[in-house]
Amino acid sequence: MLNALLPLLAALVSFLFAALVLEQWRHRRHSFQLVWGLGLIWYGISSGAQFVGAAFGWNAGLYRAWYLFGAIFVAAYLGMGTIYLLSRTGFGYFAGVSIVLGGLFAYLSQLRLVQEGHPTAWSNVAVVVAIATVSGLGVIAATAWRRPAAAHVAMALLAVASVVTALLTISATLPEPGYALDPHTHVPVGTAVPGYLRILTGPFNIAGASCLVFGAIFSVYVYMPKRKVLRGRPSMPVVGQLYAVVAVTVNLIVSLPGAARALLASKLNTRVPATILIALGGFIPSLTSGLLRFGVTWGSSLGEFLGVLLIFAGFLVSEEMFRRLPFGLGGTAAWGRPAPHSS
Repeated sequence: MLNALLPLLAALVSFLFAALVLEQWRHRRHSFQLVWGLGLIWYGISSGAQFVGAAFGWNAGLYRAWYLFGAIFVAAYLGMGTIYLLSRTGFGYFAGVSIVLGGLFAYLSQLRLVQEGHPTAWSNVAVVVAIATVSGLGVIAATAWRRPAAAHVAMALLAVASVVTALLTISATLPEPGYALDPHTHVPVGTAVPGYLRILTGPFNIAGASCLVFGAIFSVYVYMPKRKVLRGRPSMPVVGQLYAVVAVTVNLIVSLPGAARALLASKLNTRVPATILIALGGFIPSLTSGLLRFGVTWGSSLGEFLGVLLIFAGFLVSEEMFRRLPFGLGGTAAWGRPAPHSS
């Protein structure tokens, strides 16, 4: 029963969340809102396909939709929204590195396919690694040239890759009966998908989830009361970026006691708990979907539901977001503080 109920709840929350975000985009026209809205629609479609399959029976069409929108698109588009949100910072460097590392994950996926006895051609692995490396370096170069341009470059690459991957998924030959379920939990698993598609999850899923989670953590650092132990950074390329990562990590850790005191005194910017919830919401389904590759399927549906629920909670907790809710729902900020009215 939970195999149907949890995906249904996840789909309903996703579509409601998408409607709210896209309504904000309609009024404010921020790129991150549009891309997040698309990511939430993909979330809803994937969860909806899983609900229909669990409740009424699976077929090849539902299975393809579940894999394309869930395993490929969701994390990529939510992470892309975060890249747009942080486009005026140096976050593009992290995004580019994440894409490169996601491409290298294709090698690990191939090793898993070898163990299962049906690997794809090693040339396919080389192509994925090469394209991800070139794409990641392109985002890094765009960040160095002009920071806001990096998000547009990443979005263009994602759009092209999405079209190609969708065509590959639609045309893929699936073994009978056209889908694969775990024999014990009856949760869908990706073993019926051809290897050349399974090695694509790294550049999409891992890179996207990394940007979503670490972008949220970076936002926590931006909006929390800070104690800066490490300041400044070297001007040398690469070395400067690596130092910035270390500095943010160290300063974040030493600033946590001050943030805790501000929270207890009700002086903490609401974006801090909001982005913590978003980070957790991105991490949990990434963990449960990663466990699917190792045959651990019992937490898959629960992870998807908790993930979108926590991200939605982060959206509502944010004072700035809450006071802009459509349909007359705003006006009072989360945690009982009156929302300021913009002139």
